[in-house]
Amino acid sequence: MTAVVATADTDLDLWLAQQTEKGLLRLLTCGSVDDGKSTLIGRLLYDSQLILDDQLASLRKESRNRTTGDEGIDFSLLVDGLAAEREQGITIDVAYRFFSTQRRKFIVADTPGHEQYTRNMATGASNADLALLLVDARKGLLTQTRRHSFILSLIGVKHVVLVVNKIDLVDYDPDVFSAIESAYRAFARDLGFETLQAIPVSALKGDNILEKSAHTPWYEGSQLVPYLEEIEFATDRTARPLRFPVQWVNRASLDFRGFSGTVASGSVRVGDDVLVAASRKPAKITRIVTMNGDLPDAIAGEAVTLVLDREVDISRGDVLTHPGETPEYSNQFQARLVWMHDEPAFHGRSYLIKIGSQMISGTITGIKFRTNVNTLEHIAATKLELNEVGTVTIAADKPLAFDAYGSNSRTGSFILIDRISNATLGAGVIDFGLRRAQNLSYQSFDVSRQVRAELKRQEPSIVWFTGLSGSGKSTIANLIEKRLTTDGRHAYILDGDNVRHGLNKDLGFTEADRVENIRRVAEVARLMADAGLIVVVSFISPFRNERRLAREIAGDVTFTEVYVDTPLEVCEARDPKGLYARARRGEIKNFTGIDSPFEAPEHPDVVLRGAEKEPAELAEMLYGKLFGWDDVYSI
Repeated sequence: MTAVVATADTDLDLWLAQQTEKGLLRLLTCGSVDDGKSTLIGRLLYDSQLILDDQLASLRKESRNRTTGDEGIDFSLLVDGLAAEREQGITIDVAYRFFSTQRRKFIVADTPGHEQYTRNMATGASNADLALLLVDARKGLLTQTRRHSFILSLIGVKHVVLVVNKIDLVDYDPDVFSAIESAYRAFARDLGFETLQAIPVSALKGDNILEKSAHTPWYEGSQLVPYLEEIEFATDRTARPLRFPVQWVNRASLDFRGFSGTVASGSVRVGDDVLVAASRKPAKITRIVTMNGDLPDAIAGEAVTLVLDREVDISRGDVLTHPGETPEYSNQFQARLVWMHDEPAFHGRSYLIKIGSQMISGTITGIKFRTNVNTLEHIAATKLELNEVGTVTIAADKPLAFDAYGSNSRTGSFILIDRISNATLGAGVIDFGLRRAQNLSYQSFDVSRQVRAELKRQEPSIVWFTGLSGSGKSTIANLIEKRLTTDGRHAYILDGDNVRHGLNKDLGFTEADRVENIRRVAEVARLMADAGLIVVVSFISPFRNERRLAREIAGDVTFTEVYVDTPLEVCEARDPKGLYARARRGEIKNFTGIDSPFEAPEHPDVVLRGAEKEPAELAEMLYGKLFGWDDVYSI
């Protein structure tokens, strides 16, 4: 392969035109640790003659005491730019590099092989047309090889090259190559790849990279670079239906109102009729505005501002499309999810969902199964751990516009974000919508909550007690219910005694079961409040996310979070049921405060100091605060 270089005799305009006309292939390298991904990319850069003389000299100096080929260079140093990568000899971050041949341009992403950085590999794969999946000829297929393959399939990469690297270290044995190729083809049979080519190479020595190696006369297939130059792949997003996610409403002046964003797919012209996916409101494009002036049309990948012929209610997150080509619009969908955080994903937990420019609260309403990346078996699961892949159902707080990932990757992929830390927790692709967009709230009956409340002459509400076992919350909650009843109010208390033995008797005390326990209790409390009752809830409810979910489930019902703040040592000294003592002896597992955490509320509505006053005094003061005469926050 010879790099295309402009010389003094070259017609510069012709050369630039040739570069512009070349097709672009986006590819990534993936596989397990130390399979030679960075070395392979370094070899491609070196053979492309894209390394300057001073870089070569520096690389040869840094390559001392490292494994090198005949060139005296450790090619991985061309890619591993972080100090930690060079020290450990592994890739941590995703590194992007560019190289060019006479026939095609390439952008290659070097992704980490270590299991800890699987999330980075998924990020690198999201824009790839083709994957180079490396396997060390000495080790064969590993768990991470299979995990990366499954993620490639999930994200929609259709073209894979199985690069059996370090073939020189097994003496160019054809039986080793054949065994690895056969095993991988059997594994990948159901992954949906359109093309799969296996090539034996030595990235360090250059075997079968550019030209056929004399060491592998038994291999009759294409060499790596010629194969990459010739493979056909479809990348034209312009042919797909128009999807224009609005990123912001552009009010450049009093007389200008446009909608800015990047065309995710399809194309749009001045004069086109468009619809807002959410409201189905129609409009016509009158201008397509850019920094360099107006355009007659715009295609996928272009950032523009669209001006409409009429005032339409559009805000950030809305999607514009052509009539008859609208995306799905629903608040529920099924998806395949790669979990990327140390804290597991639980059924019933609330997160932020981001699809394009749309951001909204939502909940994992079900984990249908987890996929074993080694066997592709579907396994029942109640949670997803770090790097696990599962099929889930998700419900958003309001409808979203989306497509199935298979038809449009730009509007069919999403991420889940932690509501407090804003950390990215998981990435997923949508399989299909569950078509519940028209049933987003509680059924409206002729007898409303207001009517029921007026009959009872009270304002329905939920008072949610949280605190450690032995903090005094149940005692105070019981006193509150008694006082309400004495005053002629209609109240009901929900606690472990009347819920754990019936509604939730199928649940234990694992973290996943605690999440589901609180979700069910919150749903019941909402229904009881809708019946006009004052609902007093007394549960440890140890996790912030679940208490936040309970508040969200309450919706427009008045919700008061009461934190009974009693030190652990006081709770343990009281220990009315002897539970702490049993937990200390190891007889009870997952006991809050001992071997399971309690996340204290950050912004409770009321704080009761359970060690400083008697329960009766605290209950009386709380009653006054909630029902009419006290304005104290911390009691």
